[in-house]
Amino acid sequence: MIKVIAVVGPTAVGKSDLAVEMALRLEERVGRRGEVINADSMQLYRGMDIGTAKLTEAERRGVPHHLLDVWDVDEPADVASYQAMARDRVEECTDHDAIPILVGGSGLYVRSVLDHLEFPGTDPEVRARLEAELGDVGPGVLHARLAEADPAAARAILPGNGRRIVRALEVIELTGEPFTANMPDHTSFYPCTQIGLTAPRPELDERIDTRVDRMWEQGLLEEVRRLEKQGLREGRTASRALGYAQALAQLDGELSAEEAREATAQATRRFARRQESWFRRDPRVRWLPYDASDLVERSLAQVERALSVASEEPGEALVDVSTWVPSTQRTTE
Repeated sequence: MIKVIAVVGPTAVGKSDLAVEMALRLEERVGRRGEVINADSMQLYRGMDIGTAKLTEAERRGVPHHLLDVWDVDEPADVASYQAMARDRVEECTDHDAIPILVGGSGLYVRSVLDHLEFPGTDPEVRARLEAELGDVGPGVLHARLAEADPAAARAILPGNGRRIVRALEVIELTGEPFTANMPDHTSFYPCTQIGLTAPRPELDERIDTRVDRMWEQGLLEEVRRLEKQGLREGRTASRALGYAQALAQLDGELSAEEAREATAQATRRFARRQESWFRRDPRVRWLPYDASDLVERSLAQVERALSVASEEPGEALVDVSTWVPSTQRTTE
């Protein structure tokens, strides 16, 4: 029997709303209620609400949501810690006969829950040395070194993504193996059915633009000012999140309000392309149009089919997982 439902796809496509509706309808369709587990890396941060399009209590409609507001904004993101927390929540849901619905567009976070995936450790001294070198010579030099040590990793990591380059070089140094040797395969940890939402590019771009405008209208700058007092600028991850980085630049006078909005929209559109690209690589994702009039019905039917297959063939779990691609920036889901 499937243990997890996953709802994936690019930002602003409607994943969170679908997950809530599915959770509300599951009990009448399959006899088990649904609960949502967040797989958006930025929604893990306390107080990062407007810029991440985090559902309000009212929008959650009584459906339990797990792993929202877990980290302080000055803490770095840690996918290994997230993996442990998320799997604990999966087991808790199973213990009280609920079906967990994993929702988000953070590819590595989704994979960390669904697949057999171990994360190499870290060494503060090695990391500090590489980060100091990054500051001295820039990401280009380190990316060239990575290309010599692990060409496949260099192709997968953008030359300007200093954080990911440093991590790859750290793993190579600590393990003595290529960074790509630690990339996940498609060996399932949980039997799962995965639903992907898709939208035509012009429509998705329009939805992103609308969302960005709404972020500023709803008070993103005030949210960022409040988070500054909690250490946002010291947070290596949170301060670089899409929308938040641009809002900080606006507060510093580096961008006008219009420039900050446009920069956020452009970067978010690029990020959405990358999200869709890596989820598309997995043929096991069942793609549905985001605006289908029967979207919820089709999604629930997919779950019912997966439960039927799993129950009829207990030795062969139906598994859907998303392809690992290194993340360079985060944005809203």
